Amino acid sequence: MNHLGKVDNDDLENFTPVTDLELDSGIRRAVLILRRGGIETFESCEGGNGHAFTEPTIRFHGDTAAGFKAYAVAKDYGLPVYGVQLAYRVMDGMLTGPWWEMVLSTKDRSTVP
Repeated sequence: MNHLGKVDNDDLENFTPVTDLELDSGIRRAVLILRRGGIETFESCEGGNGHAFTEPTIRFHGDTAAGFKAYAVAKDYGLPVYGVQLAYRVMDGMLTGPWWEMVLSTKDRSTVP
């Protein structure tokens, strides 16, 4: 990181996850920033019509401190964090999880090359 909130986009690309789908452009930078900070992301969506989430959301694994660490990393980089929470899903009548979710108040309008 060059200065609070600023990061070299070339450096961020080193943290691109290997996935079968491209990261949504409106959440890509935030995902890469969290991964650079040691956060184990596993799902993300920029949110909006036609997307899995209404708001930009990043899911990540971790222990009880992971949410606090992710929040600190996000704030250091100036990401617009709306909330961080533990989440569960109901599958076949049973709770599964938990995992962490970070919701951003806006999607990223800039691009990471």
